[in-house]
Amino acid sequence: MAAGEEQSREYLRRHRLPELLHRLGALLLFHRPERPREFLIQVLERVKAGRRAEGEYPFLLDEDNVDSMFSLLDVLGQGFIRPAQYREALKTLGLSTEDLELEDDDVITLDVFKEGMKKKMLESWSVY
Repeated sequence: MAAGEEQSREYLRRHRLPELLHRLGALLLFHRPERPREFLIQVLERVKAGRRAEGEYPFLLDEDNVDSMFSLLDVLGQGFIRPAQYREALKTLGLSTEDLELEDDDVITLDVFKEGMKKKMLESWSVY
């Protein structure tokens, strides 16, 4: 691999640009704004404000979406899901599962699911 190509890869990795572009693309496809450039500028301004604790980070899912996702995972209507389901939901959204400390027999209630999703979404934006 050429030195220039390796430097470019390192630059992208160091600044986490592929992940950022993936998140921005997902937001665009979810919201489908009439003015995509202005929408992206607003999203990046919200990320900047979130880093300064002057506003909230942009979220792909609102509370109703998170409720729906939990309901789809809780197919038996037991009011809880298993850690493996929780991990897969996080992975599906491109969120980290590395620091989860869950035993296989733990149960994840809707409240735990919501709080965990919110925490992971915040973490995902805070690195930029």
